[in-house]
Amino acid sequence: MLKPLPWKLFLSFTATILLALSAMPTRGGVPQDSTAAPAPAATAAKNQVKSTPESQAKAKSLYQIDCAMCHGDNGNGKTDVAKSMGLTLKDWTDAKSLSDKSDQDLFNTIRKGTDKMPPEAEGRAKDDMVWNLIIYLRSFAK
Repeated sequence: MLKPLPWKLFLSFTATILLALSAMPTRGGVPQDSTAAPAPAATAAKNQVKSTPESQAKAKSLYQIDCAMCHGDNGNGKTDVAKSMGLTLKDWTDAKSLSDKSDQDLFNTIRKGTDKMPPEAEGRAKDDMVWNLIIYLRSFAK
């Protein structure tokens, strides 16, 4: 008889599979909205998006779906998934943790991914949503 998998092992395995699948290209590509604004120039370091309660609710939802698994519900980076992957993530509840990062740096990291973090594809989140996500991330330190 097989022993049941421990909960943390199951969660870690599932998270790893989800991260791998999210980084895979889709068959036939993702349709792009031709009206979407082009990505901001590399020199634009300040977020030009005006947040609204609705846009922040959407950003929170995106964060919960795509980011919280590793970065934590409150952004402290202390999750079982991060530990199981050997990651030491910044604690965004500390204002100093993002003080050396411009909004453009964060945008680029989210769009392109880094190390074990997959990129947030344009077909999944338009640029305005990523900019709103950055506002939401910075709100963890308040």
